[in-house]
Amino acid sequence: MTEIAAAQEASSPPQRADFRRLMAFFALVYLVEGIGQADGLISQPLNYYLKQVYQWTPVQITAFLTVLNLPWFLKPLYGIVSDFVPLFGSRRKAYLLLANALAAGAYFSMAGAAAPNTLLLLLLLAVYGMAIASTIAGAVLVENGQRFHASSTFVNQQWLWFEIATIVVSFLGGALVQWLSPIGAVHVAALIAALPPLLVSFAAIMLIEEDKSTISLDGLKQSVRGLKTALATRHLWVLALFLFFYYFSPGIDTPLYFYMTDHLQFSQAFIGALNSISAVGWIVAAGIYGLFLRDWNAKALLNLTILVGVLATLAFLLMRDPFTAAFAQFVYGGASMMTAVATLGLAADLCPKHSEGFVYAALLAVTNIAAAAADNVGSYLYEHVFDNALSPLIWVAAGFTAVNFALVPFLKLGQEHTEVAPLLRK
Repeated sequence: MTEIAAAQEASSPPQRADFRRLMAFFALVYLVEGIGQADGLISQPLNYYLKQVYQWTPVQITAFLTVLNLPWFLKPLYGIVSDFVPLFGSRRKAYLLLANALAAGAYFSMAGAAAPNTLLLLLLLAVYGMAIASTIAGAVLVENGQRFHASSTFVNQQWLWFEIATIVVSFLGGALVQWLSPIGAVHVAALIAALPPLLVSFAAIMLIEEDKSTISLDGLKQSVRGLKTALATRHLWVLALFLFFYYFSPGIDTPLYFYMTDHLQFSQAFIGALNSISAVGWIVAAGIYGLFLRDWNAKALLNLTILVGVLATLAFLLMRDPFTAAFAQFVYGGASMMTAVATLGLAADLCPKHSEGFVYAALLAVTNIAAAAADNVGSYLYEHVFDNALSPLIWVAAGFTAVNFALVPFLKLGQEHTEVAPLLRK
């Protein structure tokens, strides 16, 4: 059966209802994740607190917060447990409930802490909850993305609502820093961030339909076969290497924050607003993808995102004042969204059956490891090599991104469309 025929067969009224429930679930999950992640609402207040109260440098802050990447590196572990071991008769829902309870409890506890080490420990627990929940939601995406031939559409839906949340938290985070004491801003941000994970638990119960699962010999054998297939698939290894190089570009995010604060003298409220403008770029790019790029083949889409990524990074060379900073952030946000849809949609499509949670989480872990390494390298170059000059770092980052043009052929992608989703037009 062709993809088109399969998708048309899946477009009956019950299937459309399932599809809409999934779209609502992914929207809510990533709306909540955009608020509750470590780089969500808590991010700007915490960075400002460490900078102002403890006089930490970009390298110190980046190194201190690097431990928050550990839960994301372990995503394959959460995925394989979910694939192999149903909990209370569920492979996905029960884990979502427990993970979000952990995140909410940790954020509530942060509202009474002040020492950096205590804040970091509690934030680490919250991030573990978020990382586990994100892994399980990713498994739901892969399973249903392959069923509806709509992986990239689901990825697009997730990141669209993640960026809508980013707009809200960017303004709110900047306002908290502007109007409260440094530690007061951290505490209020933590209290607000504690509430959204509870909504994901409700969404999982109401919107996800899941067959009853129990630990059985046949189920374990299926999962083991799926895992062996994944580990023996050369294409997946090539994709993992490509994703590492794709996401390893010396990071400019932390240096950018210090450059805008110390050199351009932007207020904390305006820096928060710039993050919102970047999120608007994501949303606009999501609309462009839905209208014009959804049926592009994977190879063409990847090459387009690399080109846009290079140009978007170079746009920061124009940054001189609030207007040019807003322009650069808008373009950079749009490029980041296209990168996410192109790479994560491809990763979801290539996951073998019965090991969806593990494989998708493993591929995402590769991108997280690469991004964390890139952020540390970028901060080190900015502070110790380029003497707090941003322009050389921008050129280096753009150059690393451009190298990916030479890596796309190694994926040996055909001319197939990345997805067919007629359900969207019903």
